[in-house]
Amino acid sequence: MNRVVITGMGIYSTIGKNIEEVNKSLYEGKSGIGFEQIRKELGFRSGLTGILERPNLKGELKRRQRVGMAEEGEYAYVATVEALKQAGIDDDFLDTRDVGILYGNDSSARSVVDSYDLLKEKKDTALLGSGAIFQSMNSTITMSLSTIFRLRGINLTVSAACASGSHSVGMGFYFIRSGLQDVIICGGGQEINYHSMGSFDGLAAFSTRENEPQKASRPFDRDRDGLVPSGGAATLILESYESAVKRGAPILAEIVGYGFSSNGDHISVPNVEGPAKSLEMALLDAKLKAGDIDYINAHATATPVGDLNEAQAISKIFGEKTPFVSSTKAMTGHEMWMGGASEVIYSILMMQNSFVAPNINFDNPDEYSAKLNIAAETIKNHNIDIFLSNSFGFGGTNSSLIVKKIK
Repeated sequence: MNRVVITGMGIYSTIGKNIEEVNKSLYEGKSGIGFEQIRKELGFRSGLTGILERPNLKGELKRRQRVGMAEEGEYAYVATVEALKQAGIDDDFLDTRDVGILYGNDSSARSVVDSYDLLKEKKDTALLGSGAIFQSMNSTITMSLSTIFRLRGINLTVSAACASGSHSVGMGFYFIRSGLQDVIICGGGQEINYHSMGSFDGLAAFSTRENEPQKASRPFDRDRDGLVPSGGAATLILESYESAVKRGAPILAEIVGYGFSSNGDHISVPNVEGPAKSLEMALLDAKLKAGDIDYINAHATATPVGDLNEAQAISKIFGEKTPFVSSTKAMTGHEMWMGGASEVIYSILMMQNSFVAPNINFDNPDEYSAKLNIAAETIKNHNIDIFLSNSFGFGGTNSSLIVKKIK
């Protein structure tokens, strides 16, 4: 059984376009949420969204590489370049080693809508362009990155709703621990356009606190009224400990546990038992007790039922004395397919810099969140040796990861 470590991280987020910017925002409790008028003009209940501009990759990539890349693929490319650089992985390494990719993504709506609109107008499929098919597939990120970086290992998209990014890291952990791969690019990407959010808005799941966007995402708060959709991309380089040491790579942290479960219940309403089982399995896999965890990055998206049930699941496993808990979604919004990967990065940054990022907008607890040790403000000079990160998704898919500081 190989030890599995993280040797590189990269991120393109609403709270920062690189690791340095994101770390500063986390410490300061800075929100990346805003309002988009066009959503209201289209009939959305909520015009709230994470705000993130698309990167300009002209001059960075050849046109042939760009035309097949959807919006979330652009975010993922930028994040992966940063992660590979930190890991010390260059072109020669990629050309001589079987590096894999497992990336979370569960939609590519904009390209489908754009192609349909063009087809209606032109009545000619030849005019859709050669890149349309590659942009429209859920596997658009892994297809693009595997060809751009010439990857020859495992090549797979993990599609598991809002747990996609987390499961990609968990599956990468399993592949490397079992000896099937030495290095895997893992992560999650999420398109941030309105094209992908109309049907979700129709479920009345989004916050409508439009007059104060940066206070709209309120995980665990008694007055929460829904999530704020967001996106971007986050990349982690997973590597066997032996490989990392042999090449002198920076070792940022070690993954020691992965738990998963399915609720087997309602398609969109979570329960308590499924998440609790995922938490318990992660602890068993890591051979740790609940009291060993120094921080929990909660899934909490600011929906009334979801946060309530997660709070109960955490209390069920951790008892009356929980470690510090916060949901970074209060700042970022719900990054969906990206979130499970980005929140591991957010937590590693806290671990590296000895602080707990605040669960901003937490003013009043409810009956269940009152039982958690929620960090409403930045907790400074707090040592984190081991953290746990939760991600849950539609269909009742649950993922919990435990990451440890390397000493």
